[in-house]
Amino acid sequence: MNSSRTTLQIVLAHTVTYFNIMNLFLAGLILLSGQYRNMLFMGIVVSNSLIGIIQELKVKKLIDALSVITATKARLVIGNEIQEIPIDELKINDVIRLMSGDQIVADCTVLFSEGMEVNESLLTGESVSIHKNPGDILYSGSHIVAGGGTGQILHTDEDNYATKLVRKAKTKKRATSEMQDSIKKIIQYVSYAIIPIGVTLFFIQRFRAGETISDSLVNTVAGVLGMIPEGLVLLTSVSFILGVGRLARKKALVQEMEAIEALARVNVLCLDKTGTITTGDLTVDKVFPLQSATEEIYSVMDGLAFAFSETNATGKALQEYFHDSSPLSVTDTVPFSSHRKFMGVSFSGKGSYVLGAPDFLTKDNEVLKKTEEYSRQGLRVLLLASCQSLSDSPETLKTINPMGLIILSDCIKKDASDTFRFFARQGVAVKIVSGDNAATVSSVGVRAGIPGAEHYIDTTTLENNVSKLREEVKKYTVFGRVSPEMKQSIIEAYQADGNIVGMVGDGVNDVLALKDSDCGIAMANGADAAKQTAHIVLMDSDFSSMKNIVKEGRTVIANIERVSALYLTKTIYSILLCVLFIIIGKAYPFTPIQLSLIGGTAIGLPSFFLALEQHEEITTSGFLRHVLRISLPGALTLVGGLAAIQIMAAWFQFSDMLISTLNLLMGGAVSLFIVAFVCYPMTRRRFVLCTGIILLFVGAILLLPSFFGILPIRSLLPF
Repeated sequence: MNSSRTTLQIVLAHTVTYFNIMNLFLAGLILLSGQYRNMLFMGIVVSNSLIGIIQELKVKKLIDALSVITATKARLVIGNEIQEIPIDELKINDVIRLMSGDQIVADCTVLFSEGMEVNESLLTGESVSIHKNPGDILYSGSHIVAGGGTGQILHTDEDNYATKLVRKAKTKKRATSEMQDSIKKIIQYVSYAIIPIGVTLFFIQRFRAGETISDSLVNTVAGVLGMIPEGLVLLTSVSFILGVGRLARKKALVQEMEAIEALARVNVLCLDKTGTITTGDLTVDKVFPLQSATEEIYSVMDGLAFAFSETNATGKALQEYFHDSSPLSVTDTVPFSSHRKFMGVSFSGKGSYVLGAPDFLTKDNEVLKKTEEYSRQGLRVLLLASCQSLSDSPETLKTINPMGLIILSDCIKKDASDTFRFFARQGVAVKIVSGDNAATVSSVGVRAGIPGAEHYIDTTTLENNVSKLREEVKKYTVFGRVSPEMKQSIIEAYQADGNIVGMVGDGVNDVLALKDSDCGIAMANGADAAKQTAHIVLMDSDFSSMKNIVKEGRTVIANIERVSALYLTKTIYSILLCVLFIIIGKAYPFTPIQLSLIGGTAIGLPSFFLALEQHEEITTSGFLRHVLRISLPGALTLVGGLAAIQIMAAWFQFSDMLISTLNLLMGGAVSLFIVAFVCYPMTRRRFVLCTGIILLFVGAILLLPSFFGILPIRSLLPF
């Protein structure tokens, strides 16, 4: 069942709103007045609705398309024949043939295994392959990495384990946006006040101020429209869209605009080890001789490393470190498997050798003690030993003689340390949540330079309860053996303490955590379900590009906060002026055309240029507090100045034209001063902007005084 909203529901949610209905009503009043040029505000209303509809439809498409199974066909076993069929035709109890490299398309029970090994990392997060025997369960979404066999279908379609995980993600949480939430609240509260203020203002204009019905309607609409920061909604959306475009050029696909802000405000970033800290590859760090000479170890390893045509990450690391300079004649081999934990080779005229897990090949306390020492450092250890002859089982190997230890480690990404230093400077706490061994992951985190990575825990020892986890997660930086459900709970535990939490993942096991995080980030080379659940996808699968996303987010937020002060100043002084002139029973101090001049020079043009600036500023929560710090004093100053003008006008018996002139000059002066304050610290670009809008405002009132309903400025001068 699809839990996302239908297209009709989305369209109605963005069109049939209190805000839109109010604007339509105001547009109707303008129609009655006959002054049609004042209906331009409806363009902004339509634009806002369209942007909202398009964005949510895009998200709906992503959610509805969630899928973890990328294979399209399966090999159905019918008697002695194998027939390829579409996976949607599979039925329970069907038998399918599985081969190395296949993706498992449905939950199965293993019937027959030929050394079958499965990688379930996309489901569990554990990078070690698992040997499967008859009777074992194969989960959909995992891959066969070695061997093959047959499996009997247990579940199909929605009943598969991987599909259940994905289905839970269809209640995907939208990226959080403090700015948009604050703006929506402002609009909501202002909307409640519009009707009583608007009705009262109209009657005051008509019956106490003596305006005509037409002018009363237009002035009332002007006062009411000034209360709603509708332009700010559009500007916020456009700023996010511009940020999305800039990030696209930096190989980051933003699937929800709000994610830019969410990631910029994140103070806890959870991530997996593989793909973010490590490359997924291994490297040989050193060779530690035990009883044999180093030269002899290298001679054997040079042959053993190249004795197998099929290789895994360990084999690739061995081949990169050792050299096949003097090829040896191979007479017999035993390939590596996670079940036997070793591989072996016999060379003509040289003998037989095995390479594998020390605890499977020897009981020598000194060797095992040395192995444990390296393991505590998060390193992987292989034992090279000679033997009398090869065998498939370590129990039947004879005369095992340890020669040396091969020490390997996960390859840390070159730019990982620099990236983590960046987040540390920004006050972002990095947490590792991995399905691998906690001690190993901790060591990798320490080598990568993650602060506090030495504090780790195996989450199998924890109770999966958010209220109890709230205290536990404060103690650790590294969480090992983490299940998909536990990842989700860890995210919720951090959020419960008031943190803004980001999650970086690439597997199906990360889907639940990605969908519940404030901002989910996936790698392009990860599972489809992870990419479709995430808010941001790193197209180059490069974790270091997160720095650019954070910087871009902070640029967008800082720009919008700066511009928001201009819009909210207008909202606050519009409300206060409506109330003030209702009380004193005078005509509203501005005409629509005067408000257009003030709005165009002190809000429209500055907001357009300031929203396009490129810079990086530290961003903290408290959007509304930051904005009111500028807009509230500015609005009070303007209202106070206009109130003073009304008092002076009554005292000195100013003409209506003079009062209108002084009102416009006061409104323009205060509004332009607020722009200059917002532009601090002043740069060359901002100085040019401030100078330009001042000249535009002054030029307009000097050249077109009658058009704006004011006296020629020259007539006010004493000379």
